Amino acid sequence: MKVEALATLPQFESAVPGDGEITSVYCADLLSWAMGRAPANSAWCTIMGNVNAIAVAALADVAVIVLCENAVLDDDAKAKATQQGVAIVKTSLPAFEAGLAIAKAADLYKERR
Repeated sequence: MKVEALATLPQFESAVPGDGEITSVYCADLLSWAMGRAPANSAWCTIMGNVNAIAVAALADVAVIVLCENAVLDDDAKAKATQQGVAIVKTSLPAFEAGLAIAKAADLYKERR
């Protein structure tokens, strides 16, 4: 699933556009944990909307940060994400529900059963 398609799903909206391909979903809020474990090309579901999260996303090469539970994306983080090409999508859903919705929409769930 393309990041652009994720932003069109109900309850998701683009904050910083991107064109990456989502091949998995990862849920974590501890940045050091995500840095070493988030798979490349994943949709990283988190509540972290600061510049440190942008750095982690770039380092881990995730396809998109999914800001959950209406978490705030601060202005510095948005500017850094735009500069570094890190896509960000926002949702009111909790991380688990967001991840499940993405996995179902991208047909990733069937692959992992």
